[in-house]
Amino acid sequence: MSRHGIRQLRTGWADGPAYITQCPIQPGQNFIYNFTLTGQRGTLWWHAHILWLRATVHGAIVILPKPGVPYPFPKPYKEKTIVLGEWWKSDVEQLIDEASKVGTAPKASDAHTINGHSGPISNCPSQSAYGLPVRPGKTYMLRIINAALNEELFFKIAGHKLTVVEVDAAYTKPFKTDTVLIAPGQTTNVLLTANANAGSKYMVAA
Repeated sequence: MSRHGIRQLRTGWADGPAYITQCPIQPGQNFIYNFTLTGQRGTLWWHAHILWLRATVHGAIVILPKPGVPYPFPKPYKEKTIVLGEWWKSDVEQLIDEASKVGTAPKASDAHTINGHSGPISNCPSQSAYGLPVRPGKTYMLRIINAALNEELFFKIAGHKLTVVEVDAAYTKPFKTDTVLIAPGQTTNVLLTANANAGSKYMVAA
């Protein structure tokens, strides 16, 4: 298990790549990683670090500012974590094994996901899509993680502008955009103000 983006100062053995810092964690077993967070705050993530297991074995790491230290922008009403991923109809380990045997690139994913949910596509109920309830006029901070294996993803919410305030756990000069491009393994924090007309709006990762 690897903590993507954590600065392992004097704790390189806790970085997590299989067969490099330690042997893989076996089914039914556990392992304790000890490390200290130094000078970092923001959004990072953890994932399996062997073969393609990170396709589904991953999650968010949120490092909050120290007590009493404000954000360098107005405090949002709420914070939400958005994990973008890929989904295959086949077992991902079989996909990489087959690609290795014939020397070709692995098969592209069959769908993209937002917090583990596919979109309202054909033959799938609309309830399968991820929903983000918001209150009119309130500003939310979205901690967006691209956990996809190979794809850069565009993220957009219809009818809204997004203000980028952080990339890879480092504050950036805020700027507005209607679409955010996030590379595999990258994290981006954006501010979303719910100022569009009332109703449902599409949230898209493509």
